[in-house]
Amino acid sequence: MSSNIHATAIKIKNKGVLFIGKSGSGKSDLSLRLIVENKAKIIADDRVIVRNIREKLIASAPINLRGLMEVRGIGIVNLDFISEAQIDLVVGLTLDKIERLPENKYYSIENLKLPFIELNPFEASASAKLLTAISLL
Repeated sequence: MSSNIHATAIKIKNKGVLFIGKSGSGKSDLSLRLIVENKAKIIADDRVIVRNIREKLIASAPINLRGLMEVRGIGIVNLDFISEAQIDLVVGLTLDKIERLPENKYYSIENLKLPFIELNPFEASASAKLLTAISLL
């Protein structure tokens, strides 16, 4: 079983991260910063195929979108990509107020529960916060 969802997925520091949020919420923007500044690799941008394979969430891009990313103000760019990877963390992107000391949260997808955090992707510290979160996994 698989789902094609509106999201962006990257691999960074050997961890897969799935960004979810409304259109224009900063999924591609934060991913691009992590690619340029921290050597992350794109798995999929805008549309992500997710599958539960042996109780692990595996993400990939639809074939026609592999390696492509929409960079607002520039257009569609080709990037080095990873064809698929396990997702270890789901990140909800929001401009709403974020709890200072949240309880552990989880996101359910494809009959799996994955660690979940919320970030404001446009904060200067968003990349650092994400790197901190994945170091704790």
